[in-house]
Formats: sequence, structure tokens, C-alpha cells
Amino acid sequence: MKSEDLNTVDLQLLDALQENASQSNQSLAERFGLSPATCLRRVRRLRESGWISREVAILDPEHVGTLLTAVIEISLDRQDAAALETFEARVVADEAVQQCYRVSPGPDFVLIATVRDMPGYQALAQRLFTTDANVRNVKAFFSVKRAKFDPRVPLPRPSGSSSVASSSGS
Repeated sequence: MKSEDLNTVDLQLLDALQENASQSNQSLAERFGLSPATCLRRVRRLRESGWISREVAILDPEHVGTLLTAVIEISLDRQDAAALETFEARVVADEAVQQCYRVSPGPDFVLIATVRDMPGYQALAQRLFTTDANVRNVKAFFSVKRAKFDPRVPLPRPSGSSSVASSSGS
């Protein structure tokens, strides 16, 4: 399903689910003036068409305990397609790596990784960077405070509309 196939209600449902995916179908239906069956069908269609790739619980880091978040820039010696894909496959398979971006210009990759502590980071660096002969440069930045974390993505506007009603205030 393409973005132009979505209407305002579909976009409002997606926005509401990005805010809180644990809302009941009944609650969503009431919020948007839909019957529960219609709401369920719409959400199921959004899942099946790939608009909703998965639903997860976002844990409060204060409850988890002390964590170290690193923003890591990596430059490779060789940037041919095979070298990029090989490095990317190895880092995305590591559970400490939460996000991986190929970027340009500048470094070849930027990673967001979370580990327990500095020895955990050192083990990550050994696993992913030190033993890889193609890694030319690694620059790590360590978070001292997380001021914002929001996994929401901006949604397209419905055709013929200037904005999508935000569900955050409801």
C-alpha cells in the first residue's frame, strides 16, 4: 500500500499507534469514531501492507540501570559495494548495535550502540572494529545525557490535506 492509498483515518491510526501501540482496538475505534470491526480491519491492513513493521516495548533506561550509549563514526579503507555490505552485515547482527546508518559525506557509517559500561564498549570495539582490517578509523562519542528519544517517524500528508491531526493531544 502506497502513501497515496492512505486516508486521514489511516494516518491518524498510524500516528496514534506510534504514540502508544498498546492501546486497545476498542479505545482506538472510539477515539476515531470507527466501529471496532472497521478499526481492526484498518490496523490489520496497515500491518499486512508493511506500514507497521513491528511493535515493541520501549523500556525506561532508569529502570534498566546504568547504560553507556555510544555514537560511533566508522570509516573504511575500501568502500566498494561488497566491502560496505560485509561490514554492515556484521555490525547489524551485533545486539549492542541499535541503529546503523550508511552516511555521506564524512565517515562511511554511524552507529548507535548501547552497552553496560566501558569494558562492554571495549569488547564491542574488539568484536566489530579492531579485528576488521578494512576499518580505517573509529571515532566514538559517549552520551552524558539523553535529552530526547522518540522512535516516531513523520507521516505523509493525505492527498488534498494540509496536515494530519495529531493524536498526541487527545
